[in-house]
Amino acid sequence: MTERLLPTPSHTIGPFYGHALPFPDGGRVAPQGRPDAITLHGHVYDGEGRTVPDALLDFWQAAPDGSVTGAPGSMRRDPSTGGFAGRDGVGFTGFGRVPTDADGHYALHTLMPGNAGLPYISVCVFARGLTHHLFTRAYLADGTDPLLDALPAGRRGTLLAAGGPHRTYRFDIRLQGEGETVFLEFT
Repeated sequence: MTERLLPTPSHTIGPFYGHALPFPDGGRVAPQGRPDAITLHGHVYDGEGRTVPDALLDFWQAAPDGSVTGAPGSMRRDPSTGGFAGRDGVGFTGFGRVPTDADGHYALHTLMPGNAGLPYISVCVFARGLTHHLFTRAYLADGTDPLLDALPAGRRGTLLAAGGPHRTYRFDIRLQGEGETVFLEFT
């Protein structure tokens, strides 16, 4: 008689993102040497306030001129090896993919988005313990915006990146608990 094993919960949610999904220079959306480049950085925290060392963040944004078409090149493959060749170093793609490091920190080097209204960068979070990825926005300025205006005053700040020195913006992501980041639901 063969022993029947009961199904176990799915473990396909990680942590495995660092093995196959990041690509060289995934956090460098702005071409090298651009004096108007900005850095969006921060930490990803779990519900207990601990950093998440193996999350993966996807970023999408408008170009400085407001266009959203992007440019090919973010995930270009090397035809010889099949590996990632990375970006071409010239074109602005509007897409970045960044894993968190051992301290739960990430950094994205990009250009200021030219969205109509307030500038923001869209963020998609993949992390262990999440059965579905989460969507949010990192606003690089405060002001009037339909999404921000619809939020209770105490939650609005979770979407605002804090400006710092040398064209940096800090945006921490809290997956749950006190100060939980506002996550968006698309239907």
